[in-house]
Amino acid sequence: MEKINPRVDIAFKKLFGAKENKDLLISFINAIVSQEDQVVDLELLNLYDQQHFKEDRLSVLYIEAESVLAMKDKLDLQGTDEAAYSKRLTYYWSKLYAEVCSSPQGYVEPRKVIGIHILNFTSVTQSQQYHNAFGFIEKKSGRSYFGDLELHTIELKKFTDAVGADEELSVLATKLQDSLDVWSTFLVRYEELSGLKALPPSLNKPELKKAIDVLKGMNFNAEEREAYEAHLKMLAHEALLQKK
Repeated sequence: MEKINPRVDIAFKKLFGAKENKDLLISFINAIVSQEDQVVDLELLNLYDQQHFKEDRLSVLYIEAESVLAMKDKLDLQGTDEAAYSKRLTYYWSKLYAEVCSSPQGYVEPRKVIGIHILNFTSVTQSQQYHNAFGFIEKKSGRSYFGDLELHTIELKKFTDAVGADEELSVLATKLQDSLDVWSTFLVRYEELSGLKALPPSLNKPELKKAIDVLKGMNFNAEEREAYEAHLKMLAHEALLQKK
């Protein structure tokens, strides 16, 4: 049986962008954001729609989230290492904030806007950690200046390098420190996880089990299949380039 790759954009969006999987998305977001921004409920503003998927260049989920502070999330899966990605990333982030601040009646009191970008390549070369969170700070003191904009990058290649690309899953599981490590393991080692009868203790989470089951039962129509296979080939090509 074919094992669906959750890092392929169409699979990612069918997994996290469906109403029936809202609990998975909440768990994934909460593994990334701070304690004060933990999500208790959310609304997907752009549910997965196969009719519109072919027009998308990558998976983007716009989320209205209810948390300690009201916020609006943008969850973005980016597979291709394009030039000046950091500049485009900042543009998407600021554009979303502008949308939150505007209404037909004019300027409104903004909510916190959090951008989350899951990358299949290395973008933040100045840091060894695979999860980086950015905001507006005063350079000399490091004090936060403006807290309503926050940007997270999750670089899966760094995660794989840190835990060991060829590490046995049973050994890798002992290295996991938090929920984001668990979800990152799911994204990069999905084939092995879906083949296990029992998950290692650190990976034995209800939400992870559900995500694996959703992937196992995921089906594509002809158009979705074509898009999936095209992106899968692209990821394979990028993996070869990264090894050179």
